[in-house]
Amino acid sequence: MASPRKGGNTASMLTPLIEALEKKGAEAETIWLYDKKIEPCIACLNCQKDHTVFGCIHDDDMHEISDAVMKADLLLLATPIYSWYCTAPMKAALDRLVYGMNKYYGDVEGPSLWSGKKCAILATCGYRPEKGADLFEEGIKRYCKHSQLQYIGMCAARHLGYRIAFMTDEILERVRAFAVKIQDSMA
Repeated sequence: MASPRKGGNTASMLTPLIEALEKKGAEAETIWLYDKKIEPCIACLNCQKDHTVFGCIHDDDMHEISDAVMKADLLLLATPIYSWYCTAPMKAALDRLVYGMNKYYGDVEGPSLWSGKKCAILATCGYRPEKGADLFEEGIKRYCKHSQLQYIGMCAARHLGYRIAFMTDEILERVRAFAVKIQDSMA
């Protein structure tokens, strides 16, 4: 979860999504990225020395996050869209994961440690999703292809303004339908 607001729009979509998945027997863990210390990748390639572990030199919370990712079947990227992409903590986490999980960059090419895991997006934005979240979705599709992850899809909703309630019955129904799509992809 990459929103700075725990009671914000993205959280209001994530909560019913997780509830719907848990009703079908899924176990979910939400990692609030704004609560974590995540250093940016410095492209030092230390993570490429051992093809069996995440292996980053930074002593921060990404080691805990990478362990959680390795245990998960699905990586659900929940983020508001800022300037047509995810928020800064998610971008830093994605940069670190693409190097630490994919052992493609060292002297000897190695495996993708998370190959076959599934990935989906839950996003909120100020523009219509096809113009507000489309660039992030395209980036994640390429990220998944590169990392050998299976991209499931995106559920995105537009917020029309701070004086207008965000969560509507229509958005809630789309979230529930997305939960079904995720559940079906896990079968």
